[in-house]
Parts: sequence; C-alpha cells; structure tokens
Amino acid sequence: MDNKFGKISRIQACAAVRDGKTILEDLSFTAPYKIMVPFEKENDGIQIMPLCASAGIMAGDSQEFSYHVKEGANLEVLSQSFEKIHKMDEGSAFRTIEIQVEQNAILYYYPQPVIPFSGSAFDSTMTICLEDKTSRLFLLEVISCGRNAHEERFQYRRFSSRVRIYRGEKLIYQDNTCYEPEKMPMEGIGMYEGYTHMANLFLSEIYTGQDSTDKEINLELQEKIWQLLDEEPDTDGGVTRLTTGDLVLRIFAHRAQTLQQLADKIKKLYEAIH
Repeated sequence: MDNKFGKISRIQACAAVRDGKTILEDLSFTAPYKIMVPFEKENDGIQIMPLCASAGIMAGDSQEFSYHVKEGANLEVLSQSFEKIHKMDEGSAFRTIEIQVEQNAILYYYPQPVIPFSGSAFDSTMTICLEDKTSRLFLLEVISCGRNAHEERFQYRRFSSRVRIYRGEKLIYQDNTCYEPEKMPMEGIGMYEGYTHMANLFLSEIYTGQDSTDKEINLELQEKIWQLLDEEPDTDGGVTRLTTGDLVLRIFAHRAQTLQQLADKIKKLYEAIH
C-alpha cells in the first residue's frame, strides 16, 4: 500500500556543542513531521520533540528517522504523545531509525508508549552506533497490549521492533521483538505473563577510564535499579548485565504511567552519574 503522503516521511537531526552548550547544528523533516524549538536542559543539553500532524501511524506509512549526536553533545529525544498505530484492513507501516553517538556524547531516546490498535501491523528497525566506551545511551521503549479499555487486548496482527547497538565495529546488543498474537500465547510465560504493558530499556556502561572505579559505579547503579524494582509492587521485571558491562531491563505493568514513572526514576539515577 502506498504511503498516504506520497513519499517517505523523514526526520534528520544533528546535535553539536557550541560555546559549551548543545545546539541543533542541522535539522530537516518532511510531512507530517516537524520539530519544536529545542528545550534547554540544566546540564547544557537539549530536548527535542518531533510533532506529527497525523492522528497516528496508518497503513502504508513509511518513515525514516536519523539522529547524530556529535562529540560532547547531550541530546534527549522525546515524543509528543502516546503513539497510536491505527487499524489496517490490509498492509502495514514501516519505520527505520539510524542513530550515531560520538565520543563523550550522550543520547536519551525517550519516547511515549506505543499503542497498536486492533488489526494493525508495524515493523520498526533501529540501528545505533556508539563510537566508543565514552559514548552514552539511555534507550526506552514501552509497548502496550493495545486499547485494553476497548477490549482490544493483543488484537493487532503484528508488532515488530528490531534493535541493534554497536560499539565501534562490534555488535554489543540485539533485540528482535516480533509479536503476532494469532500465533503466540501473548498472555503466557515468556510473553506478557498476564500484564498489559512492557518496557524495554538499555543503559550503556558508565565509563571514566578507571577500571576499578567504573566497576564500582556500574554495580552500584545496578543495585539501585534492583531496589527501585523491588519497591514497586505493581510491576515485575529484572536487570541483566551484558558481558560488555551495559545494562538491559525488561519490566511489566498494568498501566503505561506506572512504567513511565519507574523509567523516570531510573533515568534520574543514570543522569546523576557524570
């Protein structure tokens, strides 16, 4: 099915440092997207928020997003609202995201939750390249079961989210989430296990160049995250430390707001470490 906008919808943004502060050095976009004027953060970073004139993702939509965070820059990418993937009588929608984070730069990719409507089909591919250990990344994805209040619990046709993260030339993390509810026991063990919302997070290892200090910092961060998870009675989840030292989290809940609030607390822990 053809893209209703007649062409691929694109966002390209490049953040750099000028006079000690992060700025948008380059920016371009096509319909239905535009970017709000950046919000300044307390630590000389910026937040950007793509705005979409469409009601959500429709059948045939094809999107390409590209974010480049240059050396020393601090960029946070937000989203306007919950992302709705509308019902599709046929066909599907596609999104490709390419991200590059240079030395001593940091990216917080922090969108709102995704709601796949009944009958929808959506495929997303994200490739993130971290230049080296000094390149930092906080990545969040929250996927709902659908419009639960409308009795559309796991009624979508397909939701696919493929994430690949490289450090230098080495692949350090790969997640291939692909749900087809008609073929899968979405409520069962190893899936959503009775919950309605799931959050996936990736936190790159904190690196200062001092091995003993780095190990202590990262273990302390992991322990604090475990404490947050233990203190939240309405969630279930865990933290995995990769062989590279990076952290991966998967958390379940019955409300998107519960996961957002918990992710905010985890993000504050991560931001507090310099």
